[in-house]
Amino acid sequence: MFGRVRKWRRRSGLDKVDHYTRASLHSLVWVSVPLVIALSVTRPVRHSDAPWVLICAVAVAAAAQGPWTTKLLGAGLGEYLDGDPVPRRWIAVGAGLMVVTVSGVLALAAFAGPEEFPSLTIALAAAVMPFLSAYSLLASLRVSFLVQSVATAAVCSGVWLIGGGVQLLVPTFFTVAYAGCALAYTMRCSAWVLRVMYELHNSRDVQARLAVAEERLRFGRDLHDVMGRNLAVIALKSELAVQLAKRGRPEAVDQMVEVQRIARESQREVREVVRGYREIDLAVELAGAQGVLEAAGIECRVAGSPAGLPAAVQSAFGWVVREAATNVLRHGDARHCAVTLRVGAERAVLTVSNDGVPESAPVGAGSGLAGLRERLAVVDGELDFASGGGKFRLTAEVPLPGSSEPEAEAVGRERTEAVR
Repeated sequence: MFGRVRKWRRRSGLDKVDHYTRASLHSLVWVSVPLVIALSVTRPVRHSDAPWVLICAVAVAAAAQGPWTTKLLGAGLGEYLDGDPVPRRWIAVGAGLMVVTVSGVLALAAFAGPEEFPSLTIALAAAVMPFLSAYSLLASLRVSFLVQSVATAAVCSGVWLIGGGVQLLVPTFFTVAYAGCALAYTMRCSAWVLRVMYELHNSRDVQARLAVAEERLRFGRDLHDVMGRNLAVIALKSELAVQLAKRGRPEAVDQMVEVQRIARESQREVREVVRGYREIDLAVELAGAQGVLEAAGIECRVAGSPAGLPAAVQSAFGWVVREAATNVLRHGDARHCAVTLRVGAERAVLTVSNDGVPESAPVGAGSGLAGLRERLAVVDGELDFASGGGKFRLTAEVPLPGSSEPEAEAVGRERTEAVR
Protein backbone atom coordinates (compact mmCIF):
# COMPACT_ATOMS: atom_id res chain seq x y z
CA MET A 1 0.00 0.00 0.00
CA PHE A 2 2.65 2.48 1.07
CA GLY A 3 4.86 1.37 -1.81
CA ARG A 4 2.13 2.28 -4.28
CA VAL A 5 1.66 5.64 -2.60
CA ARG A 6 5.39 6.37 -2.87
CA LYS A 7 5.38 5.26 -6.50
CA TRP A 8 2.46 7.59 -7.20
CA ARG A 9 4.25 10.53 -5.57
CA ARG A 10 7.30 9.93 -7.75
CA ARG A 11 5.28 10.43 -10.92
CA SER A 12 5.53 13.74 -12.70
CA GLY A 13 2.58 16.09 -12.89
CA LEU A 14 1.87 15.12 -16.50
CA ASP A 15 1.90 11.41 -15.66
CA LYS A 16 -0.57 11.99 -12.83
CA VAL A 17 -2.93 13.96 -15.07
CA ASP A 18 -2.71 11.29 -17.78
CA HIS A 19 -3.38 8.47 -15.32
CA TYR A 20 -6.27 10.32 -13.67
CA THR A 21 -7.90 11.21 -17.00
CA ARG A 22 -7.69 7.70 -18.40
CA ALA A 23 -8.96 6.15 -15.17
CA SER A 24 -11.92 8.56 -15.09
CA LEU A 25 -12.91 7.85 -18.68
CA HIS A 26 -12.67 4.08 -18.22
CA SER A 27 -14.74 4.27 -15.04
CA LEU A 28 -17.50 6.00 -17.01
CA VAL A 29 -17.53 3.02 -19.37
CA TRP A 30 -17.55 0.37 -16.67
CA VAL A 31 -20.20 1.99 -14.47
CA SER A 32 -22.92 1.05 -16.96
CA VAL A 33 -21.94 -2.63 -17.33
CA PRO A 34 -23.03 -3.89 -13.88
CA LEU A 35 -26.12 -1.68 -14.12
CA VAL A 36 -27.38 -3.44 -17.26
CA ILE A 37 -26.60 -6.87 -15.82
CA ALA A 38 -28.37 -6.10 -12.53
CA LEU A 39 -31.51 -4.76 -14.22
CA SER A 40 -31.61 -7.75 -16.58
CA VAL A 41 -31.82 -10.34 -13.79
CA THR A 42 -34.24 -8.61 -11.45
CA ARG A 43 -37.29 -10.42 -10.09
CA PRO A 44 -39.87 -9.22 -12.67
CA VAL A 45 -37.63 -10.50 -15.44
CA ARG A 46 -36.92 -13.83 -13.76
CA HIS A 47 -40.62 -14.43 -13.08
CA SER A 48 -41.65 -13.58 -16.63
CA ASP A 49 -41.79 -15.91 -19.60
CA ALA A 50 -38.31 -14.77 -20.72
CA PRO A 51 -36.09 -17.83 -21.33
CA TRP A 52 -32.94 -18.13 -19.24
CA VAL A 53 -30.90 -18.38 -22.39
CA LEU A 54 -31.99 -14.85 -23.32
CA ILE A 55 -31.31 -13.52 -19.82
CA CYS A 56 -27.82 -15.06 -19.82
CA ALA A 57 -27.15 -13.79 -23.35
CA VAL A 58 -28.01 -10.23 -22.34
CA ALA A 59 -25.79 -10.46 -19.26
CA VAL A 60 -22.90 -11.86 -21.33
CA ALA A 61 -23.28 -9.21 -24.03
CA ALA A 62 -23.36 -6.43 -21.42
CA ALA A 63 -20.32 -7.90 -19.66
CA ALA A 64 -18.45 -8.21 -22.99
CA GLN A 65 -18.95 -4.50 -23.65
CA GLY A 66 -16.73 -3.68 -20.66
CA PRO A 67 -13.34 -5.10 -21.78
CA TRP A 68 -13.98 -4.54 -25.50
CA THR A 69 -15.02 -0.90 -25.05
CA THR A 70 -12.04 -0.42 -22.72
CA LYS A 71 -9.80 -1.59 -25.54
CA LEU A 72 -11.65 0.62 -28.01
CA LEU A 73 -11.44 3.62 -25.68
CA GLY A 74 -7.68 3.19 -25.22
CA ALA A 75 -7.22 2.98 -28.98
CA GLY A 76 -9.47 6.02 -29.41
CA LEU A 77 -7.31 8.04 -27.04
CA GLY A 78 -4.26 6.93 -28.99
CA GLU A 79 -5.84 8.11 -32.24
CA TYR A 80 -6.98 11.40 -30.72
CA LEU A 81 -3.63 12.17 -29.07
CA ASP A 82 -1.08 10.61 -31.43
CA GLY A 83 -2.99 9.97 -34.65
CA ASP A 84 -2.63 6.18 -34.49
CA PRO A 85 -5.53 4.78 -36.56
CA VAL A 86 -7.98 2.35 -34.97
CA PRO A 87 -8.94 -0.76 -37.01
CA ARG A 88 -12.45 -0.37 -38.35
CA ARG A 89 -13.33 -3.92 -37.33
CA TRP A 90 -12.87 -2.95 -33.68
CA ILE A 91 -15.54 -0.30 -34.13
CA ALA A 92 -17.82 -2.79 -35.87
CA VAL A 93 -17.49 -5.30 -33.03
CA GLY A 94 -18.22 -2.59 -30.44
CA ALA A 95 -21.28 -1.45 -32.35
CA GLY A 96 -22.44 -5.06 -32.67
CA LEU A 97 -22.16 -5.65 -28.91
CA MET A 98 -24.18 -2.48 -28.29
CA VAL A 99 -26.91 -3.58 -30.72
CA VAL A 100 -27.07 -7.06 -29.16
CA THR A 101 -27.29 -5.63 -25.64
CA VAL A 102 -30.01 -3.10 -26.52
CA SER A 103 -31.98 -5.73 -28.46
CA GLY A 104 -31.71 -8.15 -25.53
CA VAL A 105 -32.92 -5.55 -23.03
CA LEU A 106 -35.89 -4.72 -25.28
CA ALA A 107 -36.67 -8.44 -25.66
CA LEU A 108 -36.65 -8.93 -21.89
CA ALA A 109 -38.89 -5.89 -21.52
CA ALA A 110 -41.28 -7.38 -24.07
CA PHE A 111 -41.55 -10.62 -22.06
CA ALA A 112 -41.90 -8.87 -18.70
CA GLY A 113 -44.00 -6.00 -20.02
CA PRO A 114 -42.59 -2.54 -20.74
CA GLU A 115 -44.28 -1.03 -17.71
CA GLU A 116 -43.15 -3.88 -15.44
CA PHE A 117 -39.51 -3.92 -16.48
CA PRO A 118 -37.58 -2.11 -13.71
CA SER A 119 -36.00 1.13 -14.90
CA LEU A 120 -36.19 0.24 -18.60
CA THR A 121 -35.15 3.77 -19.55
CA ILE A 122 -32.01 3.59 -17.41
CA ALA A 123 -31.14 0.12 -18.69
CA LEU A 124 -31.37 1.24 -22.32
CA ALA A 125 -29.25 4.32 -21.65
CA ALA A 126 -26.65 2.20 -19.87
CA ALA A 127 -26.63 -0.26 -22.78
CA VAL A 128 -25.62 2.39 -25.34
CA MET A 129 -23.23 4.36 -23.10
CA PRO A 130 -20.03 2.26 -23.45
CA PHE A 131 -19.82 2.24 -27.25
CA LEU A 132 -21.10 5.78 -27.85
CA SER A 133 -18.66 7.24 -25.32
CA ALA A 134 -15.68 5.52 -26.98
CA TYR A 135 -16.91 6.32 -30.49
CA SER A 136 -17.04 10.04 -29.66
CA LEU A 137 -13.20 10.02 -29.75
CA LEU A 138 -13.04 8.22 -33.08
CA ALA A 139 -15.26 10.48 -35.17
CA SER A 140 -15.75 14.18 -35.76
CA LEU A 141 -18.32 16.14 -33.78
CA ARG A 142 -20.77 16.09 -36.68
CA VAL A 143 -20.51 12.33 -37.25
CA SER A 144 -20.62 11.62 -33.52
CA PHE A 145 -23.78 13.71 -33.15
CA LEU A 146 -25.34 11.90 -36.11
CA VAL A 147 -24.59 8.49 -34.59
CA GLN A 148 -25.98 9.66 -31.24
CA SER A 149 -29.20 10.75 -32.96
CA VAL A 150 -29.56 7.48 -34.88
CA ALA A 151 -28.97 5.43 -31.72
CA THR A 152 -31.54 7.46 -29.78
CA ALA A 153 -34.11 7.11 -32.56
CA ALA A 154 -33.47 3.36 -32.82
CA VAL A 155 -33.90 2.84 -29.07
CA CYS A 156 -37.12 4.85 -29.02
CA SER A 157 -38.41 2.88 -32.01
CA GLY A 158 -37.68 -0.36 -30.17
CA VAL A 159 -39.60 0.85 -27.13
CA TRP A 160 -42.54 1.72 -29.37
CA LEU A 161 -42.46 -1.70 -31.05
CA ILE A 162 -42.66 -3.60 -27.75
CA GLY A 163 -45.71 -1.60 -26.72
CA GLY A 164 -44.26 1.21 -24.69
CA GLY A 165 -46.55 4.19 -24.41
CA VAL A 166 -45.83 7.92 -24.51
CA GLN A 167 -45.19 7.83 -20.77
CA LEU A 168 -42.21 5.56 -21.49
CA LEU A 169 -41.08 7.01 -24.81
CA VAL A 170 -40.58 10.58 -23.57
CA PRO A 171 -38.26 9.74 -20.63
CA THR A 172 -36.44 7.19 -22.79
CA PHE A 173 -35.76 9.78 -25.47
CA PHE A 174 -34.46 12.42 -23.06
CA THR A 175 -32.46 9.96 -20.93
CA VAL A 176 -30.69 8.27 -23.84
CA ALA A 177 -30.07 11.56 -25.67
CA TYR A 178 -28.79 13.33 -22.56
CA ALA A 179 -26.59 10.42 -21.46
CA GLY A 180 -25.05 10.09 -24.92
CA CYS A 181 -24.40 13.81 -25.38
CA ALA A 182 -23.07 14.27 -21.84
CA LEU A 183 -20.66 11.36 -22.20
CA ALA A 184 -19.48 12.48 -25.62
CA TYR A 185 -18.86 15.99 -24.29
CA THR A 186 -16.99 14.65 -21.26
CA MET A 187 -14.85 12.31 -23.34
CA ARG A 188 -13.84 14.88 -25.93
CA CYS A 189 -13.15 17.63 -23.38
CA SER A 190 -11.02 15.32 -21.24
CA ALA A 191 -9.05 14.09 -24.24
CA TRP A 192 -8.60 17.67 -25.46
CA VAL A 193 -7.23 18.79 -22.08
CA LEU A 194 -4.85 15.83 -22.05
CA ARG A 195 -3.63 16.65 -25.58
CA VAL A 196 -3.03 20.28 -24.57
CA MET A 197 -1.02 19.09 -21.56
CA TYR A 198 1.17 16.92 -23.79
CA GLU A 199 1.68 19.76 -26.26
CA LEU A 200 2.76 22.10 -23.47
CA HIS A 201 5.13 19.45 -22.13
CA ASN A 202 6.65 18.91 -25.57
CA SER A 203 6.98 22.66 -26.11
CA ARG A 204 8.91 22.95 -22.84
CA ASP A 205 11.33 20.29 -24.01
CA VAL A 206 11.78 22.10 -27.32
CA GLN A 207 12.36 25.41 -25.55
CA ALA A 208 14.91 23.83 -23.23
CA ARG A 209 16.77 22.35 -26.20
CA LEU A 210 16.70 25.72 -27.94
CA ALA A 211 18.15 27.35 -24.84
CA VAL A 212 20.97 24.78 -24.81
CA ALA A 213 21.56 25.34 -28.52
CA GLU A 214 21.69 29.09 -27.97
CA GLU A 215 24.28 28.61 -25.23
CA ARG A 216 26.36 26.45 -27.56
CA LEU A 217 26.19 29.14 -30.23
CA ARG A 218 27.33 31.73 -27.71
CA PHE A 219 30.23 29.49 -26.74
CA GLY A 220 31.10 29.03 -30.41
CA ARG A 221 31.05 32.79 -30.98
CA ASP A 222 33.36 33.36 -28.00
CA LEU A 223 35.78 30.71 -29.24
CA HIS A 224 35.66 32.16 -32.75
CA ASP A 225 36.35 35.66 -31.46
CA VAL A 226 39.36 34.47 -29.49
CA MET A 227 40.93 32.11 -32.01
CA GLY A 228 39.96 33.93 -35.20
CA ARG A 229 41.67 37.16 -34.26
CA ASN A 230 44.79 35.58 -32.76
CA LEU A 231 45.27 33.06 -35.58
CA ALA A 232 45.03 35.85 -38.14
CA VAL A 233 47.74 37.79 -36.30
CA ILE A 234 49.91 34.67 -36.02
CA ALA A 235 49.57 34.01 -39.75
CA LEU A 236 50.53 37.57 -40.69
CA LYS A 237 53.52 37.70 -38.35
CA SER A 238 54.70 34.26 -39.50
CA GLU A 239 54.62 35.40 -43.14
CA LEU A 240 56.49 38.55 -42.18
CA ALA A 241 59.09 36.50 -40.29
CA VAL A 242 59.58 34.23 -43.31
CA GLN A 243 60.13 37.20 -45.61
CA LEU A 244 62.58 38.81 -43.16
CA ALA A 245 64.43 35.52 -42.70
CA LYS A 246 64.83 35.11 -46.48
CA ARG A 247 66.41 38.55 -46.60
CA GLY A 248 68.68 37.77 -43.67
CA ARG A 249 67.14 40.45 -41.48
CA PRO A 250 67.53 40.00 -37.70
CA GLU A 251 64.00 41.36 -37.12
CA ALA A 252 62.70 37.90 -38.07
CA VAL A 253 63.64 36.66 -34.61
CA ASP A 254 61.57 39.39 -32.98
CA GLN A 255 58.58 38.50 -35.11
CA MET A 256 58.81 34.83 -34.13
CA VAL A 257 59.11 35.77 -30.48
CA GLU A 258 55.92 37.79 -30.94
CA VAL A 259 54.27 34.78 -32.61
CA GLN A 260 55.27 32.63 -29.66
CA ARG A 261 53.80 35.14 -27.22
CA ILE A 262 50.50 35.34 -29.12
CA ALA A 263 50.31 31.54 -29.31
CA ARG A 264 50.70 31.24 -25.55
CA GLU A 265 48.16 34.00 -25.03
CA SER A 266 45.75 32.18 -27.33
CA GLN A 267 46.25 28.97 -25.40
CA ARG A 268 45.42 30.74 -22.16
CA GLU A 269 42.35 32.41 -23.63
CA VAL A 270 41.07 29.11 -25.04
CA ARG A 271 41.44 27.54 -21.63
CA GLU A 272 39.49 30.41 -20.15
CA VAL A 273 36.71 29.94 -22.69
CA VAL A 274 36.57 26.17 -22.22
CA ARG A 275 36.66 26.31 -18.45
CA GLY A 276 34.40 29.31 -18.31
CA TYR A 277 36.85 31.56 -16.50
CA ARG A 278 36.26 34.61 -18.62
CA GLU A 279 34.97 37.57 -16.65
CA ILE A 280 31.28 37.07 -15.88
CA ASP A 281 28.77 39.87 -15.50
CA LEU A 282 26.43 38.65 -12.76
CA ALA A 283 23.61 40.93 -13.93
CA VAL A 284 23.80 39.39 -17.41
CA GLU A 285 23.82 35.88 -15.94
CA LEU A 286 20.76 36.64 -13.78
CA ALA A 287 18.86 38.07 -16.74
CA GLY A 288 19.92 35.16 -18.96
CA ALA A 289 18.85 32.54 -16.42
CA GLN A 290 15.49 34.26 -15.97
CA GLY A 291 14.94 34.38 -19.73
CA VAL A 292 15.87 30.72 -20.24
CA LEU A 293 13.65 29.50 -17.39
CA GLU A 294 10.68 31.58 -18.47
CA ALA A 295 11.13 30.36 -22.05
CA ALA A 296 10.86 26.82 -20.66
CA GLY A 297 7.55 27.67 -18.96
CA ILE A 298 8.96 28.18 -15.45
CA GLU A 299 8.02 31.31 -13.56
CA CYS A 300 11.29 32.92 -12.39
CA ARG A 301 11.59 35.82 -9.97
CA VAL A 302 14.91 37.63 -9.50
CA ALA A 303 15.49 39.96 -6.55
CA GLY A 304 18.61 41.94 -5.67
CA SER A 305 21.29 43.85 -7.56
CA PRO A 306 24.96 42.83 -8.02
CA ALA A 307 26.11 46.45 -8.28
CA GLY A 308 29.33 47.02 -6.36
CA LEU A 309 30.33 43.37 -6.00
CA PRO A 310 33.98 42.56 -6.79
CA ALA A 311 34.62 40.87 -10.12
CA ALA A 312 35.80 37.63 -8.46
CA VAL A 313 32.59 37.38 -6.41
CA GLN A 314 30.43 38.11 -9.46
CA SER A 315 32.25 35.38 -11.39
CA ALA A 316 31.70 32.83 -8.62
CA PHE A 317 28.03 33.77 -8.22
CA GLY A 318 27.59 33.69 -12.00
CA TRP A 319 28.64 30.05 -12.03
CA VAL A 320 26.20 29.31 -9.23
CA VAL A 321 23.38 30.88 -11.27
CA ARG A 322 24.36 28.90 -14.38
CA GLU A 323 24.53 25.57 -12.55
CA ALA A 324 21.31 26.22 -10.63
CA ALA A 325 19.39 27.15 -13.81
CA THR A 326 20.70 24.02 -15.53
CA ASN A 327 19.57 21.84 -12.62
CA VAL A 328 16.10 23.42 -12.61
CA LEU A 329 15.71 22.63 -16.33
CA ARG A 330 17.12 19.11 -16.22
CA HIS A 331 15.81 17.76 -12.93
CA GLY A 332 12.25 17.58 -11.62
CA ASP A 333 9.21 19.37 -12.97
CA ALA A 334 9.60 22.91 -11.66
CA ARG A 335 6.88 25.53 -11.99
CA HIS A 336 8.39 28.32 -9.89
CA CYS A 337 11.94 29.47 -9.25
CA ALA A 338 13.24 32.34 -7.12
CA VAL A 339 16.74 33.88 -7.24
CA THR A 340 17.61 36.25 -4.41
CA LEU A 341 20.85 38.21 -4.00
CA ARG A 342 21.52 39.95 -0.67
CA VAL A 343 24.60 42.14 -0.35
CA GLY A 344 25.56 43.18 3.16
CA ALA A 345 28.46 45.03 4.67
CA GLU A 346 30.47 41.87 5.28
CA ARG A 347 28.89 39.09 3.22
CA ALA A 348 26.99 38.48 -0.02
CA VAL A 349 24.43 35.69 -0.15
CA LEU A 350 22.90 34.20 -3.29
CA THR A 351 19.87 31.90 -2.88
CA VAL A 352 18.18 29.87 -5.62
CA SER A 353 15.04 27.91 -4.74
CA ASN A 354 12.62 25.94 -6.91
CA ASP A 355 9.76 23.48 -6.58
CA GLY A 356 8.87 20.32 -8.49
CA VAL A 357 11.66 18.19 -7.03
CA PRO A 358 10.87 14.42 -6.79
CA GLU A 359 11.31 13.11 -3.27
CA SER A 360 13.39 10.22 -4.59
CA ALA A 361 15.83 12.48 -6.43
CA PRO A 362 19.44 12.16 -5.17
CA VAL A 363 20.66 15.37 -3.58
CA GLY A 364 24.27 16.43 -4.14
CA ALA A 365 25.14 13.23 -6.03
CA GLY A 366 26.41 14.94 -9.17
CA SER A 367 29.65 16.73 -9.88
CA GLY A 368 28.02 20.13 -10.45
CA LEU A 369 27.74 21.09 -6.79
CA ALA A 370 31.26 19.84 -6.10
CA GLY A 371 32.53 22.07 -8.89
CA LEU A 372 30.66 25.05 -7.41
CA ARG A 373 32.31 24.46 -4.05
CA GLU A 374 35.70 24.56 -5.73
CA ARG A 375 34.88 27.85 -7.48
CA LEU A 376 33.52 29.43 -4.31
CA ALA A 377 36.56 28.27 -2.36
CA VAL A 378 38.65 30.60 -4.52
CA VAL A 379 36.89 33.58 -2.91
CA ASP A 380 36.57 31.90 0.53
CA GLY A 381 32.88 31.21 -0.15
CA GLU A 382 30.62 28.44 1.10
CA LEU A 383 27.88 26.42 -0.56
CA ASP A 384 24.89 24.86 1.15
CA PHE A 385 21.78 23.12 -0.15
CA ALA A 386 18.64 21.57 1.27
CA SER A 387 15.82 19.48 -0.21
CA GLY A 388 12.44 18.52 1.17
CA GLY A 389 8.75 18.78 0.51
CA GLY A 390 9.27 18.83 -3.23
CA LYS A 391 11.50 21.91 -3.02
CA PHE A 392 15.24 22.51 -3.44
CA ARG A 393 17.20 25.42 -2.03
CA LEU A 394 20.78 26.32 -2.98
CA THR A 395 22.65 28.96 -0.97
CA ALA A 396 26.05 30.45 -1.80
CA GLU A 397 27.71 32.80 0.70
CA VAL A 398 30.88 34.81 0.09
CA PRO A 399 32.64 37.22 2.49
CA LEU A 400 33.22 40.69 1.08
CA PRO A 401 36.67 42.29 1.44
CA GLY A 402 36.64 45.69 3.18
CA SER A 403 37.62 48.88 1.43
CA SER A 404 40.80 48.98 3.54
CA GLU A 405 41.85 45.45 2.61
CA PRO A 406 43.39 45.60 -0.84
CA GLU A 407 45.63 42.70 0.08
CA ALA A 408 42.64 40.41 0.41
CA GLU A 409 41.58 41.25 -3.13
CA ALA A 410 45.11 40.57 -4.34
CA VAL A 411 45.08 37.19 -2.62
CA GLY A 412 41.75 36.41 -4.26
CA ARG A 413 43.15 37.31 -7.69
CA GLU A 414 46.21 35.14 -7.07
CA ARG A 415 43.98 32.20 -6.14
CA THR A 416 41.91 32.71 -9.24
CA GLU A 417 45.00 32.74 -11.46
CA ALA A 418 46.27 29.60 -9.70
CA VAL A 419 43.03 27.71 -10.40
CA ARG A 420 43.09 28.85 -14.04
